[in-house]
Amino acid sequence: MLISDSKVPLYYQLVDILGKQIKENMKPHDRMLSEREICTKYNVSRTTVRLAMAELEKMGYIYKMHGKGTFVATLAENKQNLMESYSFTEHMKKLGKVPKTEVLSFEVIKVNDYLAKHMGLSGEENAIKIIRLRLADGIPMMVETSYLPFAKFSSLTEELVKKKPLYEIFKEEFSQVIKAADEEFSASIIPSREAHLLQVPTNSACLKLERTTYNTANQVIEFTFSIARADQFIYKVRHIR
Repeated sequence: MLISDSKVPLYYQLVDILGKQIKENMKPHDRMLSEREICTKYNVSRTTVRLAMAELEKMGYIYKMHGKGTFVATLAENKQNLMESYSFTEHMKKLGKVPKTEVLSFEVIKVNDYLAKHMGLSGEENAIKIIRLRLADGIPMMVETSYLPFAKFSSLTEELVKKKPLYEIFKEEFSQVIKAADEEFSASIIPSREAHLLQVPTNSACLKLERTTYNTANQVIEFTFSIARADQFIYKVRHIR
């Protein structure tokens, strides 16, 4: 119940009420009431509702899909530990979600200086460039652009990438066992192309990730850039002394 003469602003009281409802009675991706419905239910102004919803979005409780409404976001219990090896497919399965991957492009390119440096290749070598859209329960979650050294994966085909997770392909088809992976991440703004693919407004918040994966011979077998929806991905790091 909202208290009009409280020292706590109405919109923040509404944040507490809606946040409690989300945590106790709703599941990720459930649709929230519209702003008008919330106004009617709690007898507050549209401005109060908008302030409360903006705060809930900043706190990671909700996310908006243009033209579709506002939905409950994936909360803290679904955090990914950055200290663990990362597989999107396995991560989603552990969360009880159905992972899906759409291959948007598959091509062989000549590496530029930047790729050559980060992949330990010469400027004359080629790489396989794969762009994939990663989904969970039908919701677009991440756009990944991966570069693989062509010399190690010359027989790789787009059809195989569509059938199996990339890390399974590494091990089962090419005997490339992952030993370690370095990953960096930063907050950023989603570019227009990726925003369209992820079904979010341009300039929405996102996480940018850069991953370098090594085999048992300490050779780079994958160099990947990912753009993930900030409302769907929450990461944690465990520090051990």
